[in-house]
Amino acid sequence: MRSFRRLSATVNAGSMADIAFLLLIFFLVTTTISTDKGILRQLPRICDTADCTADIHERNLLRISMNEKQEIMIEEEFVQLSDIKNIVETFIDNNGINNCDYCDGLGNLESSDHPTKAVISLSHNASTKYNLFVAVQDEITKAYYGLRKRYSKHMFKKEPNQLTKEELKMVQEAYPFIVSEIMVDRSLE
Repeated sequence: MRSFRRLSATVNAGSMADIAFLLLIFFLVTTTISTDKGILRQLPRICDTADCTADIHERNLLRISMNEKQEIMIEEEFVQLSDIKNIVETFIDNNGINNCDYCDGLGNLESSDHPTKAVISLSHNASTKYNLFVAVQDEITKAYYGLRKRYSKHMFKKEPNQLTKEELKMVQEAYPFIVSEIMVDRSLE
């Protein structure tokens, strides 16, 4: 008798690679990739001079800190989030040595000498919530923006978004954004 030998059925896999490639392209084209969210900040430039590590006079430094209880302190006094903008504006625009012709400050000898010398020191505890940290940074940014807006209206009679690049640079030099972020306090109490 004859033996019938069955041949195993084979599938042509040559077109499988083409189909997989087409599916990959389809998913890449139709998928929307979400953009990352974060804090819009420009890193400071590298300092080429020795005065970058110079000591800052105590009256030119405003210390803002946040603790593990989500409380905000400015110079060791508890404040509300809504008060930060006004406190920072008053500190920066103080005109302590009375040589700033565009400042409207009170001239308090215990506060900053000039807007170009005012430094905001921001520190927080490791347990501080991210939302609070960002909210405090936003209030500091609002203070600087308010001062810059007032300066651009006074000097150029324009809104900040109408300034030329040269005028904008002058505004930024008049009120430079100087914020120092201190290392995270990881102490356990």
